[in-house]
Parts: sequence; C-alpha cells; structure tokens
Amino acid sequence: MEKKTNARTIAEYAIFIAIIFVMKITGLSSIPVGPLVMTLTMIPIAIGAMLLGPLGGALLGFVFGLTSLYDAISGASVMTGVFFQVSPFHTVVLCVVTRTLVGWLTGLIFKMLKKIDRKKVWCYFAGGLLAPMLNTILFMGYIVLVFYRTDFVQERVTMLGASGPFMFVVLLVGMQGIVEWLTGCIVGGGVAKGVAHALKRDKD
Repeated sequence: MEKKTNARTIAEYAIFIAIIFVMKITGLSSIPVGPLVMTLTMIPIAIGAMLLGPLGGALLGFVFGLTSLYDAISGASVMTGVFFQVSPFHTVVLCVVTRTLVGWLTGLIFKMLKKIDRKKVWCYFAGGLLAPMLNTILFMGYIVLVFYRTDFVQERVTMLGASGPFMFVVLLVGMQGIVEWLTGCIVGGGVAKGVAHALKRDKD
C-alpha cells in the first residue's frame, strides 16, 4: 500500500511539473503586459499546493522559478534580464526563492483554512487566490527592496508618475494583477475543488 501511495504521489508531482513545462513551451504560462507578464502558471502551482501540500507547492514554485530564471539569463524577460545584469544573486532570489515561497505558503495557509472551512468549499477558492496574490506581493516586494533605485525601475517610476514605491507597484501591476488574482481564484479554486472531490481528498 505504501509503495502504491508513493508511486501515485510521484506521478502527481510529475503531472504538475509537466503542466508547468508545457505551459512554458507553448507560451500559455504568461501573457506579456508592458515590462511585466500576466503569470498564469500560478494556477497549476495553486492547485498543486492545495492537493500535494506545502512541500509539493514549494517544489512546483521552485520549478517555475527556474523557468523564470532562464528567461532572465536568456533575456526573454526584459525586466529580469536587466536585473540579472545588475545582480545575478538577487535575480536568483527574485525568480526562484520568491516563487518557492509562494508555493510553500499557499499550501501551508490552505491547510489552515481547510480546517476552518467545515464544508470544504471556500477554502479552495481562497487557495486559488493566494498563489497569484502572494506572487505579486513577494515578487514586487523584492523588486522594491533591492532594485528600486536602479535606472530601469526609476525610468518606470517617472513614466508612471509614481510618488513612491507603493504607488509604483500599484500603477505597474494595476488591472493585470486583479485579473491574475480573479483567474487564480475562480479557475484554480474550481479545478482544485473538483479534483479533490474526485480523489476524495476534500474530507481530510
């Protein structure tokens, strides 16, 4: 029984990792919006974190972080590409560490919410919302913390007419962030709830 469980868990990990890579290869993982991209990969990461737990979420976030780092190194992402030229170390933290934390925190907070939600309904939609929201907070937060004084960011601060770091994040993310959050909440939450019910995991 334990071997079957381990094999099933490995298979589930493999499926979610494959989804992340397929989304990346096909271009479905992100939609360019100015210097940023609308990150749809947070949806499978949120689903995986809810179904596989905090460690599963952390692994999926790490995998996504590696693809993001590849974009920075290759120059596929203009913004992180510039940041990599400024500081490779901080760009690794920005791309990989923050995304790993997103997956881990999503799984961790979802476990707590699941205990509160007796009917096991709204906790899934909250979990679907958590991943893109945490991604925005941690990713943009680290940019402000480390890269805010760079010429690249200051040019955009001036362009947006931002009065400070907080307004810079609000104006830069804008509607894109709201769409990401809503998509994660509705799609991620709905799919996770459906899969959990099918696998009989919504009663845990």
